[in-house]
Amino acid sequence: MANDQLKPAVSLLLVLNFCMYVILACIGGWAIHVSIDQAFIIGPELALPAYFRPIFFPIGNFATGFFVLFAVIAGVIGAASAVAGSNHLRFWNYDSLQPALSTGLIAWVLTLLSMGLAWKEIHFGGRNAKLRTMEAFSIILSVTQLCYILAIHGGNDRRIRM
Repeated sequence: MANDQLKPAVSLLLVLNFCMYVILACIGGWAIHVSIDQAFIIGPELALPAYFRPIFFPIGNFATGFFVLFAVIAGVIGAASAVAGSNHLRFWNYDSLQPALSTGLIAWVLTLLSMGLAWKEIHFGGRNAKLRTMEAFSIILSVTQLCYILAIHGGNDRRIRM
């Protein structure tokens, strides 16, 4: 392939994104675990409190529930896109580019959604260190995933087949 000089950059971004997406999903799983353990327990004789939210997270603020759910989804899809990217890195041809690029784009869009919710959560304030780590990873991953997409697209060498 004509653009083999991009392979080291793509492999570095691939490993970096995979590790960060796995960490994002693990911290999100921890936040969901805390939410399930410390959620409201409503008996038949009790009424819902006035401040009850359908997605209740006792840690963080009102945006935490949506942010954590979308961050976990983005983390899982991002890790899956890294697996497809490793296949593209191995073959490095036009046929392996298509699944790597499509899953990378889906992961990037979900990461952008997670990043928007992270900015909303930062705006509200009142969160702990693990949620701040998730916010930082979500913001950083939105940039590194875009760089990864541009790098594998830059290595595109389409051959016309008859």
